[in-house]
Amino acid sequence: MARINAPAIVILGAGALPTARRIQASYRERAAHTPFADHTDCQVHALQGRVDADVSYRELGAHLCELYARGTPIVALCAAGIVIRCLAPLLSNKGAEPPVLAVAEDGSAVVPLLGGLAGVNLMAREIGAALAVAPAITTSGELRFGTCVLNPPDGYALADLGQGKRFVSDLLAGESTRIEGAAPWLDDAQLPRAADARLAIRVTPHAWDGREDELVIHPRCVVAAVAMGRERVGGAANADDALAAEVTAEATAEAIAASVRAALNAHALAPLALAALLAPVSSMADPALTGAAALLNVPLRFADTSAGANAATNTATSAAASTAENTAQNTGPSAAALLRSALRVPHQTLPGAAQTAAAHETDIALALTALAIDPATLGRPRGRLTVIGLGPGRADLMVPAARDALNEATDILGYDTYVKMAGPLRAGQRVHGTDNREEMQRARDAFELASEGRSVVMVSSGDPGVFAMAAAVLEALEASGNEAWAAVELAIVPGVSAALATAAQAGAPLGHDFCMLSLSDNLKPWTIIETRLRHAAQADLVMAFYNPISRARPWQLDKALDIVREYRAASTQVVLGRDIGRPGGTLRTLTLGELRSADVDMRTMVIVGSSLTRSFTAAGAHGAGWVYTPRWYE
Repeated sequence: MARINAPAIVILGAGALPTARRIQASYRERAAHTPFADHTDCQVHALQGRVDADVSYRELGAHLCELYARGTPIVALCAAGIVIRCLAPLLSNKGAEPPVLAVAEDGSAVVPLLGGLAGVNLMAREIGAALAVAPAITTSGELRFGTCVLNPPDGYALADLGQGKRFVSDLLAGESTRIEGAAPWLDDAQLPRAADARLAIRVTPHAWDGREDELVIHPRCVVAAVAMGRERVGGAANADDALAAEVTAEATAEAIAASVRAALNAHALAPLALAALLAPVSSMADPALTGAAALLNVPLRFADTSAGANAATNTATSAAASTAENTAQNTGPSAAALLRSALRVPHQTLPGAAQTAAAHETDIALALTALAIDPATLGRPRGRLTVIGLGPGRADLMVPAARDALNEATDILGYDTYVKMAGPLRAGQRVHGTDNREEMQRARDAFELASEGRSVVMVSSGDPGVFAMAAAVLEALEASGNEAWAAVELAIVPGVSAALATAAQAGAPLGHDFCMLSLSDNLKPWTIIETRLRHAAQADLVMAFYNPISRARPWQLDKALDIVREYRAASTQVVLGRDIGRPGGTLRTLTLGELRSADVDMRTMVIVGSSLTRSFTAAGAHGAGWVYTPRWYE
């Protein structure tokens, strides 16, 4: 079950900011008291250059469409017509649209526009309460009954939307209903009720049998515990093995999902009643489990279990028992009876598709609780460590995947300067800023946090794999031999490196073969640097110099230039980019003969051209100057 997406509060001008902050504060306060919800990352999105908010965007229509496509609820503080025109081309499936509201920038009106089946009217009421205005709700069922019967609260799922529409139509036509099962959110609804009513609202984990006089709502109260049998062979030795492992993981994921579906079907439980997939911590790194959870569209959680003589059998039962015991305050006798009966689907009775999992067998046990389960209370998730590059420092030059990782992180680590550049960060995120010289310890700390189930982001400038933290993270992992660290989901997100950002501003000096060299001898001897410089210069490669000079290393750049000048003419083009992508950034083009170490500091990227690198000024009185290296070679 997915947690509630936090709404994006979108504004155009500074006049709307106070109202936006009031709405944001109400959501963040509500997050602390609402099960299944996480609104701590509710952010204010503002037009770039006009308002200083949490997230900036460059064009309203494109930004609204992007949020809508991602399923993000939208609270737009602007005219309703603007929002309608922006989103109109995307409107197709009423059942899949996120909530969209228009709010007057002074807070005097709240208008729900889209997402009637996704809780837009509830959002309108909540925002209206925060702003002390009555929301402009026009939905017939909402006005008549005071609630949207087709939009149960989080932790519950409607069995069939089409049947639900017919059901509500009958109620609006004058029929009465009775309620079977626990539906406390309907206690204050103005529904026409009668004990002998033909229509019934049934809240049950059991599958709907197709009766048209019932509106069936499933509480997400079933957990499927998975125990893996024979272990698959470890890492792939070559490309063919890697492909085979990928195919095997995919087949095993399908088999696990089929096993769970078969278990649910065997006990007449609805797939929509499934709250989560639970597995032992020892299987945390198994990609098949991740794939199975995705196929079942539920979260994957992990629990510590004690392995007995028959681990493949006992793990599922003990994990399910732990689930029933620890995740609901009132599991009731039905859960204990269910577990005592060992509701497990033997491997040999699974459908044919499930038996194709060549990797190993699986056991499935189901735990059923009396209440809807918040998956966040089940065991813990697989920890995640994402190493990102911020790019050169400008927000619009950061790749979207890096921004997404930052938004989703619980913890952010990095050199203090870079962490500040990563902002704005949302409330509740833990920031661990350190000195720039503590890279290995920073990497170890990141793995420790991630191994606890946290979502950790390691921040680098530029690209994390170019003289940055990705190598340190991998070095720490290799040296540790730590199984808990190895189970962490590790990802490296590329960024725009300083060399690429500087080259782009200058033109295309890296248009042919080039190399990147760090002139710092902190981690390698200067003799190695000299050797590499000489070979690169002799090979006529364009060279990008990182860490060219510092107060502790005032002489290396001059020495490096002396070596380069043995092989390059004084007329060789040189590009100096200082703080490119950051405020006050400068770009300068000169020749190797003109270049002096005084022109450079630690924040300068030095690009020394090859023998073919050239510069020119475009035609016209105000033509731009460009530097490039042709793609051909004489």
